[in-house]
Amino acid sequence: MQHTKSKMEKSALVFIIVLAGTFWATADNTTETAATSKSSISETTTFESTTSETTTNGRITPTATPGLKSTGSWAPTRPSRAAKKEEDKQKGKLEMGCPPLGLESLRVDDTQIQASSFQRFGLGPHRGRLNVQSGIEDGDLYDGAWCADYKDQHQWLEVDGRHLTRFTGVILQGRNTIWRRDWVTSYKVQLSNDSISWKGSMNGTLEAIFEGNADGESPVLALLPVPMVARYIRINPQSWYPDGDICLRAEILGCRLDEPKQSFSSAQGAEPKDNLDFRHHNYQEMRKLMKSVTEECPDITRIYTIGKSYMGLKLYVMEISDNPGKHELGEPEFRYVANMHGNEVLGRELVLNLMQYLCREYKRGNQRVVRLVTETRIHLLPSMNPDGYEVAYNKGSELAGWGEGRYTFEGIDLNHNFPDLNTILWDAQEAAEDPSKVPNHYVPIPEYYTKEDAMVASETRAVISWMQDIPFVLSANLHGGEMVVTYPYDGTENWAPQANTPTPDNSFFRWLATVYASTNRALANPERRLCHHDDFQVYNNIINGGAWHHVPGSMNDFSYLHTNCFEVTVELSCDKYPHASELPGEWENNKESLLLYMEQVHRGLKGVVRDKESKKGIEDAVIRVEDHEHDIRSAADGDYWRLLNPGDYKIVAWAEGYFPAVRHCRVGMEPRATICDFTLTQTPVKRLKEIRAKGGKIPQDLQLRLRALRLRKLRASTKAINQRREGQRMQREQARKARSSSSSSTL
Repeated sequence: MQHTKSKMEKSALVFIIVLAGTFWATADNTTETAATSKSSISETTTFESTTSETTTNGRITPTATPGLKSTGSWAPTRPSRAAKKEEDKQKGKLEMGCPPLGLESLRVDDTQIQASSFQRFGLGPHRGRLNVQSGIEDGDLYDGAWCADYKDQHQWLEVDGRHLTRFTGVILQGRNTIWRRDWVTSYKVQLSNDSISWKGSMNGTLEAIFEGNADGESPVLALLPVPMVARYIRINPQSWYPDGDICLRAEILGCRLDEPKQSFSSAQGAEPKDNLDFRHHNYQEMRKLMKSVTEECPDITRIYTIGKSYMGLKLYVMEISDNPGKHELGEPEFRYVANMHGNEVLGRELVLNLMQYLCREYKRGNQRVVRLVTETRIHLLPSMNPDGYEVAYNKGSELAGWGEGRYTFEGIDLNHNFPDLNTILWDAQEAAEDPSKVPNHYVPIPEYYTKEDAMVASETRAVISWMQDIPFVLSANLHGGEMVVTYPYDGTENWAPQANTPTPDNSFFRWLATVYASTNRALANPERRLCHHDDFQVYNNIINGGAWHHVPGSMNDFSYLHTNCFEVTVELSCDKYPHASELPGEWENNKESLLLYMEQVHRGLKGVVRDKESKKGIEDAVIRVEDHEHDIRSAADGDYWRLLNPGDYKIVAWAEGYFPAVRHCRVGMEPRATICDFTLTQTPVKRLKEIRAKGGKIPQDLQLRLRALRLRKLRASTKAINQRREGQRMQREQARKARSSSSSSTL
């Protein structure tokens, strides 16, 4: 099947275009031509002369553009200093001006992309999108590029802008595959108003030939010598890797002429009402923004650091609370962590937007935000990998590619860098005679991981220390490059590539994931296109991490097994590094999800475990829910939070030196935690030790309890001795009978 238009469709388009008075123009006379286009209707489309030239003192000089070659020799005259200054200014506008049309972000629909030919559906024109990722198998229905069926210079990939657009550049990439070397090394760019008559982008008097790729992954930018106004644009490959196929992924840079000041796709919804700082912030700019928030809301904010990156950049956290700097009894601790992978930047910007939003809405008296701030201690870490981010930021939105800046400066993937506690737990359960007796929480960090020469990133060490210092209850880890919410376990048993591996709290994790996914405008859109090759809509946009792919040493699993905190991963967008123009719409997509997810920290049970005598809180008391093989522990002040779905539960609380206590508590449908306090009584031995340590007098009731305890111990030991003696007697009797039987048979 070939995605080409019929002659009838083309004729209709010509007629429509003629009626509409479409036109060609250079960037310099765009406004003038647009104003006069209606009066210049003619029966056939005529092309104005558009070249890559700047007129200086009556002479013609070319405008420089990256990745551009000419077909022939031509010696330009030297421009004047004023003209050169203006040229540089215009070049800067091109590089910083028109945003991507939206092939990578999916703003451009599949129906807008056509091709001269294609090898098969999986390599169709709809796959010619920048950074699109292939399926696991070569030959998958969702392969890693558009690939032409023929190897000649008549092949093309066409994009319909649907509106008159000032096209300024093309970004090209090869095919995403480990099996082949398929990329385009040079190409031409052609433009049209009707997709019938085409005009090439010119470099002076010659048709421009743009430099393509030298590998399959690195994006290469080429700016048109002079921006051109049209509706359609074609990429026409001229040369390609020897022995390879004509394959490419692309992004088109262009500005819609009649575009309003702020334009958002239908998936992004209406124009944001929140006046926030919608742009990409490097390290210095991030610091300034965070500082400005604390200056605007000094009573509810605090900035602190949890450590430094390998390159010495501080890991800044913004705390938002009505009593910043202090853990309040009964108030749960929440965190958002973003930018773990340095080139996945949307989460970073959303967290910075969230800081501004919470500050301003609190000041305005927004009751929902006031409740969140007064009842929750919120911690926001916008960048866990600032070194990687700076690498991606310096490349820019479209040129960072799929992996540039993902890792730390040392080349470590932080989401595989936490200790693999899953395997330790599963091995212990397999070796135990009674797996239910194996501790299922606070799994200790293995010895090898604590050594100085262990390959543990400084960023990972800082986050682990942070987790141990603060009794977090709920968290989300914000990523990019896909659209789905994943929940633990991320690691699979026996390191299977894919296997559904649920935790004992699987039902609540699914609730948490659903809360975010179902309220996210983009995720919840049933019409949205697949990002790459995985169809998560069949799972309602949530999936168990292990069922997607095995991730040993993930932060989610470590958080669940080593601390009390429940954590999910949110993959926010197909595009890891959206253009700045997409950020307002992405905020609208995620604002409700970010707020509602935070509110889930108030579900389930909470309470304080206290000593009966002193009334003080008991630290590290174990809270066990019957039929849930995952315990939690109380914080330093004795308070605890146990996230649970609605229902009736039998809860056991115990601590070293105390008798266990049991309560039956009900979790309701209301979005607030049920209070379930415990008072524990010390065992006589523990109480006696404390009194003796203080040199106090032993009270009579304790003497009686100690006497009763000793009597129980005496009875228990006597019973054990008698059982042992009876066993020995039985063994002697059996031995005697065996000898007697042997003697009888001999006779």
